[in-house]
Amino acid sequence: MDQTDFHIDHIFISPGHNFVGHHGMEPDAHAMKRVDSVECVAGRGLVGDRFFDYKPDWKGQVTFFDMDVYRAVLDEFFGKGDEGSIEPSAFRRNVLTTGLDLNALIGREFSIGDVEFRGVEECSPCYWMDRACAPGVHGFLKGRGGLRARILSDGHMAAGPQKLAVIKTDRADTR
Repeated sequence: MDQTDFHIDHIFISPGHNFVGHHGMEPDAHAMKRVDSVECVAGRGLVGDRFFDYKPDWKGQVTFFDMDVYRAVLDEFFGKGDEGSIEPSAFRRNVLTTGLDLNALIGREFSIGDVEFRGVEECSPCYWMDRACAPGVHGFLKGRGGLRARILSDGHMAAGPQKLAVIKTDRADTR
């Protein structure tokens, strides 16, 4: 079993959708709430998040995003080192990490602590990113928008140093 040391920098949940279901309308204003840990429920999502029980077997029960991509957006659109320009929560992803190749987890089952996940697909950026972050961010994020995953076992996930273990690789099944 492959293990990787990495870091969970931030965990965010939000009670409502700002962009989903708002095509042609103004976005909503549900804040992303930063939490130190979150309860993961198999097949349902993160307790307190807008995607909890969203749809049966929803492919995005949790979303992951790379802090290096966040920093690249800052560098590209706001100038080097300008970390106050946009907050990491602007991307509306749940778990922000450092030290993981998120695209490599598509089609794989993996664990973080006592929680098991299945990486399903890239969390493709939508056109709203140009409004939520800056014009051009939508295109910039293509291929690096994060990871959508299903939760396979109940447990808690916390910010801080972590170990990820790849349990099973079946790259063909990304339903």
